[in-house]
Amino acid sequence: MSTNTPGKGALLRSFPSRLLDRNASILAFNDRVLFNASLQSVPLLERLRYLAIVSSNLDEFFEVRFATVLAEGFGDFDRSQPLASDSPLRQLIHAAQTLVRRQYELYNDELLPAISREGVRIVPHGERDNAQRRWVRRYFLEQVRPLLVPVALDPAHPFPQVANKSLNFIVRLAGVDAMGRVQDVAIVRVPRVLPRYLVMPARVCGDGLGIVSISSLIRAHLADLFPGREIAEFSQFRVTRHSDVSFDDAEISDLRGALKLGLQHRHFGSAVRLEVSSGCSDTLADFLIRHFDLPAELLFRVPGPVNLVRLQQLIELTSRQDLCFPAYAPKMPAVWRHGRSIFEQIKDNDIFVHQPYESFDAVLEFLREAVHDPAVLAIRQTVYRTGPQSELMELLQVALRLGKEVTAVVEITARFDEQFNIDWAERLEALGAQVVHGIVGLKTHAKMLLVVRREGNRLRRYAHLSTGNYNPRTARLYTDWSQLTDCPRLTSDVEQVFLHLSSQSRLPRLRELWVAPFRLQSKLLQTVNRCSRAARAGEVARIDLKMNALTDEVLIRALDVAADAGVDVNLIIRGPCLLPAGRRASGARVRVRSVVGRMLEHARVFHFQAGSVDELYLSSADWMSRNMLRRVELAWPVRDPAVKARIVHECLRLPWRDESSAWEMRASGRYQAPRHPFDASVASVQSALMKAYDTSSEAT
Repeated sequence: MSTNTPGKGALLRSFPSRLLDRNASILAFNDRVLFNASLQSVPLLERLRYLAIVSSNLDEFFEVRFATVLAEGFGDFDRSQPLASDSPLRQLIHAAQTLVRRQYELYNDELLPAISREGVRIVPHGERDNAQRRWVRRYFLEQVRPLLVPVALDPAHPFPQVANKSLNFIVRLAGVDAMGRVQDVAIVRVPRVLPRYLVMPARVCGDGLGIVSISSLIRAHLADLFPGREIAEFSQFRVTRHSDVSFDDAEISDLRGALKLGLQHRHFGSAVRLEVSSGCSDTLADFLIRHFDLPAELLFRVPGPVNLVRLQQLIELTSRQDLCFPAYAPKMPAVWRHGRSIFEQIKDNDIFVHQPYESFDAVLEFLREAVHDPAVLAIRQTVYRTGPQSELMELLQVALRLGKEVTAVVEITARFDEQFNIDWAERLEALGAQVVHGIVGLKTHAKMLLVVRREGNRLRRYAHLSTGNYNPRTARLYTDWSQLTDCPRLTSDVEQVFLHLSSQSRLPRLRELWVAPFRLQSKLLQTVNRCSRAARAGEVARIDLKMNALTDEVLIRALDVAADAGVDVNLIIRGPCLLPAGRRASGARVRVRSVVGRMLEHARVFHFQAGSVDELYLSSADWMSRNMLRRVELAWPVRDPAVKARIVHECLRLPWRDESSAWEMRASGRYQAPRHPFDASVASVQSALMKAYDTSSEAT
């Protein structure tokens, strides 16, 4: 984890401290998530959920990041030769293999027996009684068999297209086919429309919950797919493919059309990982490795289902709240006044919402009132991740039907949400919305909503800014900050950004907002350097940052220099952080913590103290190169002293008192586990905030 990234030696030598490896840091974060899955103090179904999250994260790592690693020449990559034992690529794959092995050990040795003791049994074929086998067979014949098309391979039947992350079987057949020919390999694709887990009726499984996996069901009836042939051996398999949709921005005239075409091919990109059952023979494994043109090191043998992400379905089927975290009902902000116009409330004071401790419904209420208020003339909103079902998008459609001007900046290149966003864009456009897709080559990641309202003889602007997405579902799971404001300086800046995104005119100098890719990075550098100068002058100097990832090398260099100048740098970084912790020669400390709790820490909060200058910013951007240079992002100041104190306390001070869910980085770059992990008697930052907000506000 502490080695330098190959190929970047010249850059890294310019750092007073080494730069930690990004890929190892990503895997280390997933190791922290897996740790939570291993804790008996965590409710059982939540342990399964953590396990599924690790698998989902690893899928994305291989789909996106791993292909980039190969493209960067991470070692001498020759698919026909074994990787050198000391190659960075082999070490990276070994780390991933180790993480996967620990996942399945936990799944098989602890979690499956534990859920069985709770009356939830995943019943394999060998343990089903006659009644259960009859039920499973009937389900197979009626609901599954008609959807399966086995393909025996020969020159007229080549290896079928296997989609990214789909469940498949490879079968070796004995004997000859109907034509007397030896065709010994067949492929069976399992359609995604089939549920991955089935609940058997109580009449055949008695007390508790009897569950059958679709892979077990098909495995038990493979012979039905090949009448007259004997099955010599078989295995599940799953291939992960490079899934980042890319195209030459300079060569396209229709971004939406180009993306639609790209999405058609996403599921069939180049293979980057192959998963098979642990009992898969070398013969079948080698056949698949050769077909997908992968080195043997990228074969993952797994003792269980090849897709643990699907455990989410199992969790939903159990419906056991007693095996989950206690339910938490988000609260409306304490300043909220039911029955009073939101616009009038915002005129009194800006409204800040700390999600999910406070309800995202405050944002929904703002838009609901704007949509139905006759005085509101125009609504403009950015759309990044809203999901397939979204009340916000439905409200925009209502606004259009009511005759309001609606502008939607829909980011159709939001990874893995592209199709949802294309669908929303087309539905809004069909009703007359002005739909734009920002600037080609830049993802619009900024989260902002602008409402223009006629009040007397003038137009007044109201805005919503957020560190997170306009997604009510994730707003209950992710920690973020929202601000509702009518501040003329802020709302004027927001309007200018919308005009820039729609017209691509030059963005004027803004008064409050820092916008990437234009000034955000340079403004952050100026502010960090100001702290360095204050420290050298013997003044108070401190930098406190909270975000998801710290990987931008330019900003890391500035932080490193600041620490050497005597600035205490305190970092709350949930995921990868490439700046190592430790005390510097100046006496200053770089401290790094990662909070991995019940909710996903998602807010971006930047606090700078340089002598008498004290500044706090909220932002949509992590400190990553892509956010600084290839995205439209926002950072905006928080001016109110009481609100600043609240945000600093909740986001930048409490995590340092957390001994339950906060991991601390050592000087080696490795993380120390919490002293009392998920101990209910030891307050975590999240439990402390849930308790505080639960007693200070009324439930929605």
